Parts: sequence; C-alpha cells; structure tokens
Amino acid sequence: MIKDSAGRYASVNGLQLYYEVHGAGEPLILLHGGVGGSAMFDSLLPMFAKGRQVITVDLQAHGHTADVDRLLSFEHMANDIAALMKQIGIARADLLGYSLGGGVALRTVIQHPEAVRRLVLISTPFKRDGWYPEVLADMAQMGPEAAQFMKQSPLSQRYPDANWLVLFTKLHDLLVRDYDWSSEAAAIKAPTMLIFADADAVRMTHIVEFFRLLGGGQKDAGLDGSRRPVARLAVLPGVTHYNILTSPLLALAVTQFLDRQ
Repeated sequence: MIKDSAGRYASVNGLQLYYEVHGAGEPLILLHGGVGGSAMFDSLLPMFAKGRQVITVDLQAHGHTADVDRLLSFEHMANDIAALMKQIGIARADLLGYSLGGGVALRTVIQHPEAVRRLVLISTPFKRDGWYPEVLADMAQMGPEAAQFMKQSPLSQRYPDANWLVLFTKLHDLLVRDYDWSSEAAAIKAPTMLIFADADAVRMTHIVEFFRLLGGGQKDAGLDGSRRPVARLAVLPGVTHYNILTSPLLALAVTQFLDRQ
C-alpha cells in the first residue's frame, strides 16, 4: 500500500490521472467539485489524514489531469476511480465527493458497489432538477466564453497547464445533460451520509427527498434510537454550497460517521 504524499499519475482508461496519497490507515478517497481540483480539500486534509490513508484525485480535465478525447461524464469518471483503486491496490475505500465530485462518488457506488465501504456526499443531488432553477440557468451559461476569466484566477497559478477552454466547454455539456438516478440511489447498500448547507444550491425539498430515498425520515427513531435509519443527514448552518468545505463542523461530522461502528 502506498504511504507517501507525492503526487503521481496513474494510466487508467486512456487518462493520465493525477492523484496524491496522504497518511496511512483505512483508505478515504476525496473527489473535488467542478472547475477546481483536489486543492479544494487542503484545509481538511490534516484532519482526515490523522488516522486514514487519504487519496485525492484530480478528475478528467481538472487540475493536473489533462483532458482526453472522451465525453466528460459522471459514468466515465466513476469508472476512472474504480480503475485507480484497482491499480494502486485498494479493494475497498470510503468515498467522499463534493458537488461534481459527489456525482462521481454516487455513480461509483452505483456502478462499483463492491469498491465502496461508506459514502459521503456533500452538496450533491441525485437528479438534475435537484438544483434550484437559477443554478440550472447558470450552468447553462457555462461555456468557452467563461474560460477567459480564469486567466486572472488563483486557480491558473495553481494549475498552470489546465486547458480552461476545453474544461468549460465540456463542463457545459455535462451540466446541461439531464439525469435521474433515483432508482439506483435507492438501491445503495453502503452506509451513506448526506451533507448540505442550510443555504445550499440544492433545493431543500430535494435534500429531504434524497434522505427519504435512502431510508431516512420515515419514522421516529425511538427513545433509544434503535429505529433510526442507517443513512445520516447533516445540514450545516451559516454556509452555502460554495463555502461549505470551510465549515468547522464538516470534518467532525464526516469523521464521526466514518468511525462509528
């Protein structure tokens, strides 16, 4: 098992997939949101890596992973994660995904259920209309024109080799594509935790619907909690979809969920 934190590349599905390994212990894979890269988790890494082997991945066309002549899709990227795990000798891991990465994590457990021990989804819907209408409208506006503004972004300094034109073009095509994974999500066996902001970009009614889909919110848990569902739901106060990773409550909620018997 790899135990150092040097960045490296794995050849999977025609990609040179960039990943890093931090710490040692039970493996936890972190999947970042759209446009950015695994640097999104920099502030959380020290807490997660205290007793775990944390693997961060730059998804297709993001960060240090160059694009290839392939559709950008949640399904393809999920297969990339499963292939990476196999290549570096991880049979089963905990999986945490945020936003776009949450979609990839969700598809990974759907397509490769044997590879996921526990699942954490942050600000992630299970179908496209889970986003607020104004968010969907913004997604429809994302395209090559928006790429020109990345030259002044700190992300350009962090990822100088990123092809922003290609990334924004492919992200637009991905984000306007309709999907509904409700039946597949309802069949998930891995213990799952949903984490959202109290002012998220995902509709509050969809959040409740997602939790119910996983068996939550069906009945009272009982005085001793014996009837509570396996799934967990956390709504973090005072944050939005765009800064939820900065909440001091997030790492605590995640580690408690992953560590519980």
